[in-house]
Formats: sequence, structure tokens, C-alpha cells
Amino acid sequence: MKQKVQEFLESGILNKYIIGDISISETSNVENFINTYPEVKEEYDLLQDQLELAAKTYSKEAPTHILGSILDTLDDSPVIQLQQKTKKSPWIGIAASIAALVFAGTSYLFYNQNQKLLDENNTIAEEIFDLRGDIEKNNDKLDGVMREFLKLNNPETQKYVLRGNERAKELKTVAYINPIEKSTLIDIVALPELSDEQCYQMWAQLQDKMINLGVLSEADRKLKPIPYIKDALALNITIEPKGGNKNASLENSVAEIPINKDN
Repeated sequence: MKQKVQEFLESGILNKYIIGDISISETSNVENFINTYPEVKEEYDLLQDQLELAAKTYSKEAPTHILGSILDTLDDSPVIQLQQKTKKSPWIGIAASIAALVFAGTSYLFYNQNQKLLDENNTIAEEIFDLRGDIEKNNDKLDGVMREFLKLNNPETQKYVLRGNERAKELKTVAYINPIEKSTLIDIVALPELSDEQCYQMWAQLQDKMINLGVLSEADRKLKPIPYIKDALALNITIEPKGGNKNASLENSVAEIPINKDN
């Protein structure tokens, strides 16, 4: 086999192949040697490099008839694709493994970062949703305050201040009555402390009876609506048993103010 290759290299046909000075059958034979024997492939590559170097060193315009001859030969010669066999280096496998590990690590890192971003976005979205809910609640509260403010400052609203007598000197409650809108609001400003078995109760006094308006508590120290009683003559606050009483204990009255009179 080596003798065959040596004879081929010494024949000079490889040089002719490079410059295109062989027949079609010889071309096929040369290309078969190049693809089969590494020594021939190595010599072929070396001759190509030498030819390219010589062309660069001594380059001058070739005669027209030679160029035409070369082009005609190239047109007539079939092109056979060379199948170059390359020896795989073990470093390629190692590099590929490292690249795969790097890619996997990078992908995992990006995945974690994306998950964190998604979690942060969800958290922000929830906070925005809660904030919008708080804003809506605050807007509702503000609307309620504005409505109450308008009621209190309505020219038709009558203001009555109930002040405590000797039994409850610090007691103070303000009633706002609007006979046009038929509404009553009370503002519990101060209620003196009672025993656990007692409470304050408010009443509307009519000609022949007392109408229960509810139990007053320190927890109600804000504007609180109570029933509007038409034709009420006065407002009265009494001390009653815990939980309130069906009938007013007028002997335990601690505050009273007539309605539709100067207060």
C-alpha cells in the first residue's frame, strides 16, 4: 500500500491535477487517492499552498489564450465534491460538555431570575390592587363625610346642644335635626362614666309619651343617625339599666332641650 502511494506521489500527476493538465479519467483517479490516503491529501494541501504563494510572488497577467484554455478545461471537467475526513479531537467533546453545562447553568439562572421577576410583578400587582381598594374605601368615606358636612351646614338644619345637669355635668351631646329632609344626626361629645349596670338612653318627647331613640355609648363618638320624630317637643337623655329601658325614667333625666325653641 505504501509503495502504491509512493509511486503515485513520484509520478507527478498530482502537480498536473493542481494546474488542470490531466484528463477526466486521471482526475477521477487523483481525487480518489486524495480522499483515500492521508499522505496524498497532505501533499495535495502542501502543493496548493505553494502554488498560491508562487502566484502571489510572481503574479502577472496571464496571456489571453492560456486563460481561455483553462476556462474551457474547467467548463469541460465535472466537479467532484471532495469529502474531507477530519480527525475528531477529544478536546471537542470536552468543550461541548463544558458548553452544555454553561448553557444549562445560564438557563437555570435566567429561569430563576424570570421567576423572581414574575413573583415581584405579582406582588406589585397585588399591592396596586389593595391600594386601589383602599383608595376606593377612602373615597367612600370621604363622600360620606362630605354628605354629613353638607347636612350639618344645610340652612334648614337645626342644631341642639344637650348639656348635662348636676348628675352628669360633663355630658354633652349635639343633635342636628332637618325637618325638610326628615333626618336627625347626633354627635356624642362627652359621656361621664357610669357603672357597668347602667347606660345613657335618648328620648324624643311628644305630647303624651316618650319615644326611644336608642342607647348612647362612648363607642358612638361620631356622627350617628337616629330616628326622626315628627312633632317632637323635646329631646331627653336619661340614665337607665344596662341595655336600655322600654319606658323613660324621667326621675333619672340628666339632659333635656326643647325643640323649635332657642337653645
